[in-house]
Amino acid sequence: MTANLAIDLDRSSPVPLYFQVAEQIAEAIRRGDLAPGSRLDNEILLADKLGLSRPTIRQAIQYLVDKGLLVRKRGVGTQVVHGQVKRSVELTSLYDDLRRAGQEPATHVLALEPRPVDEEIAKILAVEPGTQALYVERLRFASGEPLAVLHNWLPVGLAPLTSEGLEARGLYELLRSAGVRMRVANQRIGARAASAAEAKLLDERRGAPLLTMVRTTYDDQGRAVEHGSHIYRASLYSLEVTLIER
Repeated sequence: MTANLAIDLDRSSPVPLYFQVAEQIAEAIRRGDLAPGSRLDNEILLADKLGLSRPTIRQAIQYLVDKGLLVRKRGVGTQVVHGQVKRSVELTSLYDDLRRAGQEPATHVLALEPRPVDEEIAKILAVEPGTQALYVERLRFASGEPLAVLHNWLPVGLAPLTSEGLEARGLYELLRSAGVRMRVANQRIGARAASAAEAKLLDERRGAPLLTMVRTTYDDQGRAVEHGSHIYRASLYSLEVTLIER
């Protein structure tokens, strides 16, 4: 823990000691005394410094992990998480939003290949089931942290997509540069628990909360040009919506 961070405990207070520790660390994070990426001392050192038991310190840290303020990394220790990505609900790509926010986006392409579509995707893309469509799966990072797993289906031949291109630029930027004029999208937002495979990709625990987004984007002719089904780490990502009375 940084040297200038002081934890002042009131042992006569009815407030549990673990909660006092957690709240003071959380306040230090909010003030900026503990910057994103800062490492905390291990539980034994913290317990010794504060004169507390190790289970009390462990409970305080777990409380902050559950709130999304701290993250445990194997071989590294406990760190303050990077600031949460807040994204407005607009017809933009995650890559572009991260770049504008200074979050240093990076992409690893997990799949890029034609695949036959099932009935659900066929209906969305207005093709027959079994028709080949381009399937894209990517792991998106923000400031070095895995943030989202992105699954997309596109009509074959819509744009010349390559792994190198998708790792250097956002999907929407590539589509626009290929002359695709995206006009409107239908979007559904939800939440669920992470599977074991998803947790491994996103460096989360199994069952961790994930935000989900399913979006179908249409061009100015009303043709579906992209269908996405994405998952995001709830601890690092949120969606902002402005509501207007009519």
